[in-house]
Amino acid sequence: MENFPIINLEKLNGAERAATMEKINDACENWGFFELVNHGIPHEVMDTLEKLTKGHYKKCMEERFKEVVAKKGLEGVEAEVTDMDWESTFFLRHLPVSNISEIPDLDDVYRYSQVREVMKDFAKRLEKLAEELLDLLCENLGLEECYLKKAFYGSKGPNFGTKVSNYPPCPKPDLIKGLRAHTDAGGIILLFQDDKVSGLQLRKDGQWIDVPPMRHSIVVNLGDQLEVITNGKYKSVMHRVIAQKDGTRMSLASFYNPGSDAVIYPAPALVEKEAEENKQVYPKFVFDDYMKLYVGLKFQAKEPRFEAMKSMETDPFATA
Repeated sequence: MENFPIINLEKLNGAERAATMEKINDACENWGFFELVNHGIPHEVMDTLEKLTKGHYKKCMEERFKEVVAKKGLEGVEAEVTDMDWESTFFLRHLPVSNISEIPDLDDVYRYSQVREVMKDFAKRLEKLAEELLDLLCENLGLEECYLKKAFYGSKGPNFGTKVSNYPPCPKPDLIKGLRAHTDAGGIILLFQDDKVSGLQLRKDGQWIDVPPMRHSIVVNLGDQLEVITNGKYKSVMHRVIAQKDGTRMSLASFYNPGSDAVIYPAPALVEKEAEENKQVYPKFVFDDYMKLYVGLKFQAKEPRFEAMKSMETDPFATA
């Protein structure tokens, strides 16, 4: 199996730009995932956030998770669990309107640490990085500058939020997944993951491949919306989290998604390049409609979701 793609963003600024852009393109076409180093987010910001996140789990979330496990009898399961995940999570919304001030526990636990400000700073840096990456994808795809950002915008701008997850030690990781296999519904996902406790895997060529944990890296993966906009040139990929017997894995997954009312459809320029096919493979839909469908079908194959959206179309070849 070929090596997981590691992209050094600093190399975009020199003689290796063309080779680095090709490496990004190959990762998008053949992996749906890649890992960024030298991405511009200061290491001290990431270190502080990691410390605060792990501390918050230990002080505020760990006991709640144990109570849920006990209530559902998960520690004594004898058969595979297919309807829930071994994870402790909460969600922070950054755009279009932040809800960070509404999250309980943060001020009480970190009265002197300004955790909200650290998260806001990190989110702002990730937002900038996500938009830079979308522009790089436009360049590789031959789309006009900012095409993807405009496609995501809707009437109120993109949706952007962070799923804060911890995956505690699991007594029966062969029977309970940390997170069941799925593709992500949205646009582009940026993940700051634990570099000591592994578990994230993607599906490639019929095999599950480990996404290597690396200190201070950002893992990037593509969501269903980019597959639609690129008319399948870039694809979202099934991935999962394997629970571990030892260690608690931290995961901060930030989703840069289209606005709720954004109309998503294949870029006409890419469809024209494949004119000999004489058909548009992917549907046209409002992002919020897709999300409503996705909620109940997250852990199933994506293709039926696309087909369901096709059946809802009134004019699949219109360009909004």
